[in-house]
Amino acid sequence: MTDKMPTIMVVDDSTTSISVYQFSVEALAVNFIGFKSSAEALPYLQEHQPDLLFLDIIMPGMDGLSLLRELRNLAHQKDTPVIMVTSKDYAQDRQVAKQLGAIDFLIKPLRFKEIRDLVCKYVDIQPK
Repeated sequence: MTDKMPTIMVVDDSTTSISVYQFSVEALAVNFIGFKSSAEALPYLQEHQPDLLFLDIIMPGMDGLSLLRELRNLAHQKDTPVIMVTSKDYAQDRQVAKQLGAIDFLIKPLRFKEIRDLVCKYVDIQPK
């Protein structure tokens, strides 16, 4: 077991949202990386496996569910913990995301404490 800091990754087309995540995990011992599109995130994900991925569903170009589908086709990403994020809570999206192995849902507006709690729940870290 390596003693490296867990990587929390966010894919969200909103710069403001990415800032909210970043601020939320600031007090935690994690690496934070944010991408504004699936197209930007995919090359990174082909090489690296984050410890937790927050994935916005509604994005221009490739949406979050399509990116998740792509991820699950990559051998090293089959078990990556993914939390889907959306401003529109559709049952159909939840169903598709669950089938693709999403572990949780986060409904916008984003809240610092909620993000921090999810990170602590799914990545074994304590606030410093």
